Amino acid sequence: MIALYGATADIHDHVTRNPGSFEQTMRGFRYLKEAGAGFIVQLIPMKDNYHQFKDMMKLAESLSKHYRIGASWLYLSACGDRERNAEITRQRLAPKEAVELDKPDLSYEEWFKEERSNCYQAADNGHLFSSCINTRRDFHIDPYGKMTFCCFIKDDEMRYDLRKGSFQDCWENFIPSLAVKIKITEEYKKNCGTCDLCKDCRICPVYAYLEHRDFNKKIEYLCAVAKENRKFKENWQKNHRRYFKIADITVQVESDLPINEQTFHPKFKQFEVNGPGEDTIYIRHHFSLPDLDGKDFGKEVYRKAPWAIYKNNGSWIYLGISPTQGDKSLHRVVTFNSSHTRAKIYNDKEGTFLKGNLHSLTMFPSDQILLGRILADRNGCYLHACGVNFEGKGLLFVGHSEAGKSTMATMLKGKAEILCDDRIIVRKQAGDFNIYGTWSHGDVPDVSANSAALKAIMFLEKSDENRIIPLEDKKEITKGLLSCLIKPFVTVDWWEKTLALVDKIGTEVPCYVLEFDKSGRAVDVLRQL
Repeated sequence: MIALYGATADIHDHVTRNPGSFEQTMRGFRYLKEAGAGFIVQLIPMKDNYHQFKDMMKLAESLSKHYRIGASWLYLSACGDRERNAEITRQRLAPKEAVELDKPDLSYEEWFKEERSNCYQAADNGHLFSSCINTRRDFHIDPYGKMTFCCFIKDDEMRYDLRKGSFQDCWENFIPSLAVKIKITEEYKKNCGTCDLCKDCRICPVYAYLEHRDFNKKIEYLCAVAKENRKFKENWQKNHRRYFKIADITVQVESDLPINEQTFHPKFKQFEVNGPGEDTIYIRHHFSLPDLDGKDFGKEVYRKAPWAIYKNNGSWIYLGISPTQGDKSLHRVVTFNSSHTRAKIYNDKEGTFLKGNLHSLTMFPSDQILLGRILADRNGCYLHACGVNFEGKGLLFVGHSEAGKSTMATMLKGKAEILCDDRIIVRKQAGDFNIYGTWSHGDVPDVSANSAALKAIMFLEKSDENRIIPLEDKKEITKGLLSCLIKPFVTVDWWEKTLALVDKIGTEVPCYVLEFDKSGRAVDVLRQL
C-alpha cells in the first residue's frame, strides 16, 4: 500500500527540500508497475491538499491500476499528543466533503444489516462492547505484542500483553472479560444512545476514546457528518432508486446514474410501488466494467452468446460475450448471490441508460432471464400465454407465436381485464394457483400488475367454429404446458422444481382446447363455461 498525502504542489515542495528523492521514488513505483507488481495507491484527502485531489487521482492512476481513498475523515492519534491532534482536527474536511468522498452505499448497508453485521452495536445489557465481542471472531495484535478484539482499541487496560501470557489465555479469558468492562453511562444514553441519526452515523466508542479518552462521549464532528449522511441517503433514495412489484415479488432497482420519469418504458408505471415488500430482490446498475484480470470466475456451466455463466462457490457470474467468433470483448458483467436475489450489473457504457425508455429493469434483452430463476424457488413459472381476469375468474390462453393469444386479448378487451397477451406468471400460494400480469407483452400493449385466481387453461386452436373441449390426458396437458414454458438459463435444481410445478398445474387446474374463429363468438362460449 502506497499512501499519497498530496499532489503536484506538495510534491514539488518535498522535492525542493529533498533533491532527487521524488524522482527516485517515482522511478521505483514505475519499475514496480512495469514489472507487473500489484500495489494499491491510497489517497489521503485533507483540508490542505483537497484542492489538489483531482491531480492526486491522476498521479495515482499513473502509478497503479488500483487506488483507493484512505479515510474520508481523520480520527485522532493513539498517543493522544495535543499538538498532533490539533493538527489532525484542523485537517479534517468539511462534513459534506467527507460524505461526497465516501458516499454511503445503501444497498450494501441494508445487506450488511440483513446479514447481522458483527460490527459495533450498543448492547441492551448496559455494556458498550458486549454485543461486539460476543459476535466477533477476529482479533488484533500490534507490533509490541499487545492483543485485543479490535485494531482501534488503544486503552492499555483493554490490551493483553502476549509477552507475559499466552494467546489461548487472551482468546478464552481476557477478550471475553472485556464484554462487561465498559459500562454505558447516562451521558451516552442521553446523546448517542437516543440519537435519531444513529443509523447514519460513523461513530464507534473506539473513536470516542481516541477523541476524548472516554468511550461514552460523542464526537461533534461525526454528528455533523451524520446529518450530511442522512441528506445524501434521502437524495439517493429519491433520485437513484425505484421499486416495482410483479407476482408478489418486489424488485428494487438502483443505479449509479439518476433515474427519472423517462428512464423506464411507460409500461412499468403499472407495476411501480412505493417501497420494499415482504419478498424483495435487489438490482444495482453500475456503468463501467470491473477489472477482471487474474480473477477466478469458478466453474463455467454455460456458454452461448450473449452469456458465459460461471458458478463460484455461493455466487454466479454472468459475462456478456460477443456472438462474433474470437471477439473477447465484454459488454456486461453481472454478479448474483446464490439465490439470484441480489444482482450487481456492470454495464460497459452509459448511453443506453441515459437515452431512457428501457424495456427491462435489468437492461438484459428480457427480465425473464432473472425472474424465471427467481420464480422456481417460489412455486412459480413463466408461460407463453395470454392471461385475463374474466368476470372474476383467471383464464389462461396458452400457445406459441401466431396461436391467437393477442387475438383473444383483442376479443376480450372491454369485457375482461387484460393481464398480458404474451407472458404470464403462474404461482401457487396458500394452496391455490394464481396468474399475474407481466410487462412482457406482445401485440397488445395492455398490461396489468394485478392477479386472478386461475380457474381454467385453454390451449388455443384456430378453427371455423367456437367450442371448448375438455382435456383429460394429463401427460398431454403436461407436454403442452412444457412446450410453452419460458426457460431462463436452466440448471438441474431449476428443472426439478419447475417440472414438479407444471405437473401440479396440469393435475389441479381444469384444462381445455379452445377452438375459435375471429368472429368474437368465443367470448360467449367462455361465458357459458
